[in-house]
Amino acid sequence: MNAIIASLTAIWTSSIGKKLIVAITGAFLVLFLAGHLVGNLLVFVGREAFNDYAYFLHHMIHGAGIWLFRAFMLTALALHVAATISLTLQNRAARMPYECQTVIQATLSSRNMIWSGLTLLAFFIYHMLHFTMRVGNEYDTLARYKETVMLNGEKLVRHDAWQMTIDGFNWLPANFFYILAMTLLCSHLSHGVASIFQTLGLRFKKSEGVLRCVSLGYAWVIWLGFISIPIAILFGFGKA
Repeated sequence: MNAIIASLTAIWTSSIGKKLIVAITGAFLVLFLAGHLVGNLLVFVGREAFNDYAYFLHHMIHGAGIWLFRAFMLTALALHVAATISLTLQNRAARMPYECQTVIQATLSSRNMIWSGLTLLAFFIYHMLHFTMRVGNEYDTLARYKETVMLNGEKLVRHDAWQMTIDGFNWLPANFFYILAMTLLCSHLSHGVASIFQTLGLRFKKSEGVLRCVSLGYAWVIWLGFISIPIAILFGFGKA
């Protein structure tokens, strides 16, 4: 046990170790975003498809699967943000005073990684409170958020996640905060995806331009996909 703790401490205290943590957790989060977007876009397919998706997620491993994944997700996000902040502070401390006055070959998104990361961590917590724990709303109690369907020949009353999403994004503060968070996220991604390849040794001079385009393209797809939902709801999608 002491050897494991010593190894983990050595990884965390070295800049290379922290860069690997940022890259590995970042890769996981990038893949998660793609899968999460595909699931969320089912809201446009209709109530039944979206609620089938939500029911499946909430009943994996008898309901424990979704909570295990959320715990893993929060841990990965917290490690990603903490390692990024630590590296940023470490790099600033290592610079000579005159070097701090200029920014060399640094994009706006790369310079603001620390702030976009903190905002996204705050958004993840808010998102969990809003739609998962349902704090400050009545998504758990009102009949409006119950749907009766037939499952294996029997009637099943389940949570109407589709209606919850529609009503949740009809609240303007949540709508605008979601769009802002997705904008910051994709600013983060436009630099971060290429950085993952670089840290893992998969970025070469010949592929640099391609990876930059892939990073930007992925960020745009994620941004357009996620903000399409609150914007569509803002303009009347889902209203009876």
